[in-house]
Amino acid sequence: MVQDRPDRIERRLSAILAADVSGYSRLMHQEEEATHAKLMTLLAQGVRPVIAEHGGRVVKNTGDGFLAEFPSAVEAVRAAIQFQARVRELTNGDPEDKRIAFRVGVNIGDIIVEPHDIFGDGVNIAARLESVAEPGGICISSAAYDQIQGKLDDRFTDLGELILKNIGRAVRAYAVVLDESGPVKLPQPAGSSPSSTPRRSLVVLPFANLSRDPEQDYFVDGVTGSLTTDLSRINGSFVIGQHTAFTYKGKLMDVRQIGRELNVRYALEGSVQRCENRLRVNVQLIDAKTGNHLWADRFDKPIADLLDMQDEIVARIARTLDAQLIAAEARHATRMLNPDSMDFYFQGRHSVSKGLTPEYLKGARDSFESALAIDPKNVDAMSWMASVEAALGLLFLTDHPHEHLKASETMVLKALRLAPDHAWAHFTLAMLLICANRMVQGVAECQRALALDRNLADAHVMMGIAKYYQGRGADTESHVNEALRLSPRDIFAFHWMSTAGFAKLQIEADSEAAAWFARGIEANGNFPNLHFGYAAALALLGRLDDAQVAAKTGLALDPTFTIRRVKDAPVRGEAGFVAGAKRFVKGLYLAGVPER
Repeated sequence: MVQDRPDRIERRLSAILAADVSGYSRLMHQEEEATHAKLMTLLAQGVRPVIAEHGGRVVKNTGDGFLAEFPSAVEAVRAAIQFQARVRELTNGDPEDKRIAFRVGVNIGDIIVEPHDIFGDGVNIAARLESVAEPGGICISSAAYDQIQGKLDDRFTDLGELILKNIGRAVRAYAVVLDESGPVKLPQPAGSSPSSTPRRSLVVLPFANLSRDPEQDYFVDGVTGSLTTDLSRINGSFVIGQHTAFTYKGKLMDVRQIGRELNVRYALEGSVQRCENRLRVNVQLIDAKTGNHLWADRFDKPIADLLDMQDEIVARIARTLDAQLIAAEARHATRMLNPDSMDFYFQGRHSVSKGLTPEYLKGARDSFESALAIDPKNVDAMSWMASVEAALGLLFLTDHPHEHLKASETMVLKALRLAPDHAWAHFTLAMLLICANRMVQGVAECQRALALDRNLADAHVMMGIAKYYQGRGADTESHVNEALRLSPRDIFAFHWMSTAGFAKLQIEADSEAAAWFARGIEANGNFPNLHFGYAAALALLGRLDDAQVAAKTGLALDPTFTIRRVKDAPVRGEAGFVAGAKRFVKGLYLAGVPER
């Protein structure tokens, strides 16, 4: 019997034009009906006729913009130049803060065609280029640029290799330099100038084998290769491929020269040495522009299963290096005269890493808000903004936790609609679900986050928190230890240790709780809950003088903290959790923490 063949998917090579309105959310907030009416007028009078004139078709509207398809790259760019000029004419008399301006991206790609939509990598790249363009500007891919050279009189500025969100490779791009009535400011997506190197761009140079045992070469090369793969998964990173990096193996070269040749900002180099029954791995992160060492660390492990050890070493380096790159990029951003969306994102991440105090979290929130004001589709900023809101709602830092949790939920669901495979967004959603006593869904989100990023140690801790809310505090410690095994000196290790401490309080293991809290304070003393947990544990142990000192330290970090805030916490758990929370409250009373 002959089976019916499925309908054939229609594909074709097309020029794709993506456009949206810069600052649309702000404009709609100011004057909703007027903004909508202006946009409709501009589309009807200034955009659609030009697209049709150049042989294109508007595939769909996207709320604040549109997607169009052309049979020719030349005609797509001509149409973009012409309708941008027409829009400038129609809006010339409008106040600057109310003026509508389109950003345009153009690419060529092999696309899937449906009656009312088009899909494919080529469409995604056009949309990402649109987000890079300046208001009133046009940004095109090298694929489009190759087709129009010599056919248009307009000038182009090479923006270099851009790292576009959720695009797995660097894309060379060009800005169209319009006439004097157009925008004169060129896009600066990768740094302070069009020729600057991409952010978080890195080459993992082949690690050196110091064991004098050629048979260890396979292990050393395996560490290098695995590390390259893991670092490539970090959102926003650009890592030179392993085959290119290995061309430098065994060569004595200045890192600054390698940085210039590969156009990367950082280089990671290291060595592996076997000493009897132990393996020692040294790593250094280097600024490829200056040659300065930014970070160095040593990893010592007993030799057991080499492959398992390789995975653990790679996970530790990748996790630690991610934090170091965030700090380095935040330092770059503070020196920039005109920081862009990703610069503010890095500053927000760096602020969170300092500690979970109201001051640092609110500073981070301000940075993420600035990032989203510039680029409303910055999913990285969006997902971390959701985490900050969740932290404010869950960590006894406010008297209005429900407002923050609602804001977190709205933000993280929006992030996942834009980027369904964003690991941190899945982790943040897991946090919200678990704290709402939706354990099955929350643990599933943790597992999803780990499938996307195996180095996301926070997800292991969150599964331990799920046990804690179920009243199974005795099972929490193993999850915390797994996270610490992956990343023992993690920037968030202090929070993981507080989780273990509260779990120990729940099961009345107060001495162990005090030890975990003290360990967390040693890792990072800028977390009020560590001091309050420590105060409660000490008080329950009868060490009231020490408990009062710990409580005063916590109140110095968060003077607004009260026992009433703990009682009004929005978290819902099982009977064992409620009993543990009552023990915490009892300890706070004994330590002299104010009721209100």
